[in-house]
Amino acid sequence: MNFDIIGDIHGQADKLRVLPQRLGYVERHGAMRHPERTAIFVGDFIDRGPHQMDTLRIVRAMTDAGSALAVMGNHEFNAIAWFMRDPAQDEAYLRTRHGALGARNRHQHAAFLAEVEDTPHVHADVIDWFMTLPLWLDLPECRVVHACWHPDFMAELEPQLKPGRLLDETMMVKASRRGSKEYRQVETVLKGIEVKLPPGCGFKDKSGITRHEARTRWWDPHAVTYRDAALVPPEDKAQLPDADIPPTAAIGYAGDKPVFIGHYWMTGRPEVLSSKVACVDYSAGKGGPLVAYRWSGEDALSSANFVLTGEG
Repeated sequence: MNFDIIGDIHGQADKLRVLPQRLGYVERHGAMRHPERTAIFVGDFIDRGPHQMDTLRIVRAMTDAGSALAVMGNHEFNAIAWFMRDPAQDEAYLRTRHGALGARNRHQHAAFLAEVEDTPHVHADVIDWFMTLPLWLDLPECRVVHACWHPDFMAELEPQLKPGRLLDETMMVKASRRGSKEYRQVETVLKGIEVKLPPGCGFKDKSGITRHEARTRWWDPHAVTYRDAALVPPEDKAQLPDADIPPTAAIGYAGDKPVFIGHYWMTGRPEVLSSKVACVDYSAGKGGPLVAYRWSGEDALSSANFVLTGEG
């Protein structure tokens, strides 16, 4: 199979209309299709952008037609948790809607809610579709996951998932309980490995929030110190020490198949992360291009195979 792996869209339907056309897809019978290739979406279809439902209509038409596959992103997981009631608490939801944290959750989710909150049947239908998205794909040719390919966590999760590596309501509850092993496992798969920074170290993330924990370059077996491993703005790297990160945060990737990820809000010219790992999230939701990696079976990934829309 030949695959076109498409990055985080975040409601940018205009970019999504352009990118498949650049890849040679044409609309037939209501869906974008290619005679020889299949698209794979890495999740994060919603939040931030101006055209939430338009984005979902395009993606769903392609998956329904068999011209695309898709995995779940952390924003889809969060949307399910916002919608789903907590069975342990009356009038509560799995993703809190109250207090300062609830206000922050709503702000992050506002663009999607603006399009569905007043039409409960539409909202419920979208959530039902999100529940059909697998947490990862392990295809004969390649692998796709939103944020982190973690073999140990995946092996522990798989027996608890529905066929096709799907979440059900029971697993949604377990994975929403901060401190549970299921929470840590699903959080890692959908958001990456995170390490607590040394005392006195912090940085502002893409939303302007000061963070004292950082995602890591989990795919790089040589990234074993805070300075090398932490995904922080370049201007903040100098303050990080050369001390080793916890061994559990430095898993590396030595798989026999390429793995494709999104999630990390990369910027600049798209480049592969290694000969086996490529990220296709180049900040389309924040003014960057929507990016795809055109994979045609090569064993060693190449930066020459990225295709992208313009920025803006």
